Amino acid sequence: MMDRYKTPRTKELEFGGPLGAMILIFLMPATIFYLLLTCRTEQASVLNFPPPLPPLSTLWSPHTFLLLLAWVGLQAALYMLPMGKVTEGIVLRDKSRLQYRINAFHAMGVTALVVGAGLAAGLRLSYIYDHFLQLAFSALLLAFGLSFLLYFKSLFAPETTLAPGGNSGNPIYDFFMGHELNPRIGSFDLKYFCELRPGLLGWALVNMAMLMKETELRGSPSLAMLLVNAFQLLYVVDALWNEEAILTTMDIVHDGFGFMLVFGDLAWVPFTYSLQAYFLVNHPQKLSLPMAVGILLLNGLGYCIFRSANSQKNTFRRNPNDPRVTGLKTIPTATGRRLLVSGWWGFVRHPNYLGDIIMALAWSLPCGLTHVLPYFYVFYFTVLLIHREARDEHQCLRKYGLAWQEYCRRVPYRIFPYLY
Repeated sequence: MMDRYKTPRTKELEFGGPLGAMILIFLMPATIFYLLLTCRTEQASVLNFPPPLPPLSTLWSPHTFLLLLAWVGLQAALYMLPMGKVTEGIVLRDKSRLQYRINAFHAMGVTALVVGAGLAAGLRLSYIYDHFLQLAFSALLLAFGLSFLLYFKSLFAPETTLAPGGNSGNPIYDFFMGHELNPRIGSFDLKYFCELRPGLLGWALVNMAMLMKETELRGSPSLAMLLVNAFQLLYVVDALWNEEAILTTMDIVHDGFGFMLVFGDLAWVPFTYSLQAYFLVNHPQKLSLPMAVGILLLNGLGYCIFRSANSQKNTFRRNPNDPRVTGLKTIPTATGRRLLVSGWWGFVRHPNYLGDIIMALAWSLPCGLTHVLPYFYVFYFTVLLIHREARDEHQCLRKYGLAWQEYCRRVPYRIFPYLY
């Protein structure tokens, strides 16, 4: 009976298959160190080779590694606390539904109190800036270690629990994509935990550390640094407040938990998304008040599109009869569900991605227009979302068939209206 619930072999390989996965396993860590080393140079030019990588003996620090483990351990302890509500995820292949505790926003509040108490006791948060490379190296080791443990664990997992996208039979590809869909230790869901907590909260903490370092160097934080911190903190708070929404995302529903997500959650997010704040410590920028207001309005526009579109989608998924969405036009599908074809989702097919990209630009503009480096996030995120949009479209076409084709006919633009 359980055979029909087994996960079939992955036939459509992404990222160039095993070779592409192998390249990305080395390219992603190399990109982090390239960006951080370049950011520390006087020119901060992406056209120049960065200084040589420091010796491994200086990158490896037991102290910073233990601090990183303590940070992850704190977030894990907060995740396990009986605070917040418990909700169910989507129906899995074997018709079961996993339970998830929604308490990331509570964890953020407790973390803020812990950090605040540390600062009051004399904690020097700028330590993070001073040992940024060592912390990045520690995060890299942790990501590789956890990825290997996850792959080893997946070899003994029931076939019904494997990921649709990471069951190719090739160990390199499955290691990268994630072989098991929802790896758990007891009730502790490893993927769900890593998705928002240690990396996303770590990103906000790193930004604050950069602000503290700039204050030490120059007496007060710059307007540019304050804007970057405020914009990105809003994004983090929004993600944690709307934690339940990630249960229907591709990361949770389709992708296994392997190197791609582990490295992204634990290393890529805190050490590349904070690049603007890191850049400003080494390359201060003067920002006029009119320019600051313009950037503030741009971020507000992006956030309004991002939050309104996501709220519209999540409300409709939870309850299509909710008064907030009952007036929207829909297309029926063979699955019994309906596709939104008005509101933000009648404007472009992925309005949340459009809002994301507008915000990414607003986060980089405080760094001025003389360097390309702080705009890495904009370029990277645009490419990421276009690739993700293609994956979304492929999944939706396979799931909804003719209904999705009709939706694409009625909403021709994918992300950028009248452009793409």
